[in-house]
Amino acid sequence: MYKRTLMSIAAALIGTTLFGMSAASAQSYPDRPIQMIVPWGAGGGTDAVGRVFASLLQEELGVPVNVVNRTGGSGVVGHSALANAAPDGYTIGVMTIEIDMMHWQGLTELTHEDFDILAMVNADPGGLMVSADSEYESLDTLLEAIKAEPKGTFKSSGTGQGGIWHLGLAGWLLSEGLEPDHVTWVPSQGAAPGITDMVAGGVDIVPSSLAEGRSMIDAGRVRPLATMSGERQEAFPDVPTLNEATGSDWTLAVWRTLVGPDGMPDDVKATLTAAIEKAYNSEEYQTFMNDRGFGMRWASGEEATEIVAADDASLGEVMTKAGLAK
Repeated sequence: MYKRTLMSIAAALIGTTLFGMSAASAQSYPDRPIQMIVPWGAGGGTDAVGRVFASLLQEELGVPVNVVNRTGGSGVVGHSALANAAPDGYTIGVMTIEIDMMHWQGLTELTHEDFDILAMVNADPGGLMVSADSEYESLDTLLEAIKAEPKGTFKSSGTGQGGIWHLGLAGWLLSEGLEPDHVTWVPSQGAAPGITDMVAGGVDIVPSSLAEGRSMIDAGRVRPLATMSGERQEAFPDVPTLNEATGSDWTLAVWRTLVGPDGMPDDVKATLTAAIEKAYNSEEYQTFMNDRGFGMRWASGEEATEIVAADDASLGEVMTKAGLAK
């Protein structure tokens, strides 16, 4: 009896100790620096969002959050480094919409399913813009002209071949019953040079986010005809949606989402998500985003995952029809 009693006491002590160790371990996260991987170069929009969040999360979590730019392979290098990291919460990063494109392009087998999606913190809807001296003052008149003229008459630019805004244009054309290449795509290094080319008369249309054209719109050199969002954008209240302008149901926004490798512990995800939400709602982040014309968008966990998955399906369909999928 005495021996059994001692064994029971010992077992209870061991169980209590192990429980205490487990609880302490859960409560101690994070107890060392966190790495924030940005899969795009320093100085760009994704880098800016990553760095402001690193600063805010450092305050919230009480440990250093260090930004590391892992560039190359059209986003493959950085996204792969993030997906392949240990799922312990000490490597997180910024996932961009290119994750929904690169596997369709045959660049990688990586998809959004290789990540634990914590929260979407930004989304900039696409838009359709023309030069201020264009004869087209509304999207319906532009669409009529595109349909009336032979294939290739109109030209558009705003990113590289098969880039996000090329897909934005192709998706809109398909939604209007046109071939995805009815408007000729002129590759460029991004929206800014595309807009510059449009203002100079080199192309007719730029389908980038209105945020990227904001300075030229404010200067009266670019005319926004429509937004690819489901509702009008707060920053551009006079710009109709595609649905309002022509009845098109096509929508597209580029987004930035904070993620970790697939398989992170639930308590770690909960800690990170709570800190991210607090940072998102901070005056510093709101001011930072508004001053740069970036769109605010909050969606956590399941909702964010559903948005990313829906974009993967729609972009894959467009890329397949446009002959851009492999």
